[in-house]
Amino acid sequence: MSQTSTMTVRLNATLSEFLATKVHQDGAYENASEYMRDLIRPDMERKEQQVFDRLKAELTHAFSSPEDTYQPLTAAELIARNTEARAKKAKGG
Repeated sequence: MSQTSTMTVRLNATLSEFLATKVHQDGAYENASEYMRDLIRPDMERKEQQVFDRLKAELTHAFSSPEDTYQPLTAAELIARNTEARAKKAKGG
């Protein structure tokens, strides 16, 4: 089972009152933590979907290239190429 942690979140009066309605008045959530988890999960899923979609697009592009354009690379060559690309990207190039 995953480890949990406790966090303190500061809310202004408007947000605090809104949260109170979600937790107490509507009864949709048992507590503020449950509400926060319900907000975070879709954001996590959205991020995972973006990563998946980007990978799918890259693979689709790669596999749409004619086979005679493929270049055989060793693992070391691939690592070196990707390291160089990351360094260029980090420099803004």
